[in-house]
Amino acid sequence: MIEKREIVMDTETTGLDPKDGHRVVEIGALELINHVPTGNIFHEYINPRRSMPAEAFAVHGISDGDLADKPAFEEFAQPFMDFIGDATLIIHNAPFDVKFLNFELGRTGLGPILMDRVIDTLQIAREKFPGAQNSLDGLCRRFALDNSKRVKHGALLDSEILADVYLELCGGRQSALILDAEQSREKKLERVDSNYTAKKRPDPRPAALSADDLAKHTAFIADLKGENLWGRE
Repeated sequence: MIEKREIVMDTETTGLDPKDGHRVVEIGALELINHVPTGNIFHEYINPRRSMPAEAFAVHGISDGDLADKPAFEEFAQPFMDFIGDATLIIHNAPFDVKFLNFELGRTGLGPILMDRVIDTLQIAREKFPGAQNSLDGLCRRFALDNSKRVKHGALLDSEILADVYLELCGGRQSALILDAEQSREKKLERVDSNYTAKKRPDPRPAALSADDLAKHTAFIADLKGENLWGRE
């Protein structure tokens, strides 16, 4: 099976638009291989070198004090790009996050992230459930996913939740079961010795019936009246 690598990710920011001076303050990302989390993550808090607006703090709870001793984005830019590599990016409301990431990457001379490598789960949800609540919390309710830890937004926690939502949008648990079955079958096939040949029995296996039993059966068939299967040539 060909490995399919995807990165589910989220950011937290100081506001809505980098053109207004807002910056990224947290990046959380996790790796999927064939839709299965590998445990490989990227998670950093970032000093935006500006104050945190009250409106943004109310959303994610990240304060100026939390970020005071954190490095600036430039120190994380290359490690972040190395982590995502050429994987497909899974993001909820992708244009928002990509806009901020490309602004930060542009300041360091890296990037940009192109949208043709991004899957926007918000767009998928809107197409599947038009008119419904397609926020991350709304989709958790729809798919009966536990998001009780999500008191406030957090980039890594939201990425973990989004990974479950993404799996449901792709076909859900049944899709994962089919994938597990395929992988299990492939592993079994790998263990089969292609040079194996069945050994022939040196002598024919003797009949399980004794000579006396065979004689009784023959006599029984001879006594049957009319046409029967056992009497046919």
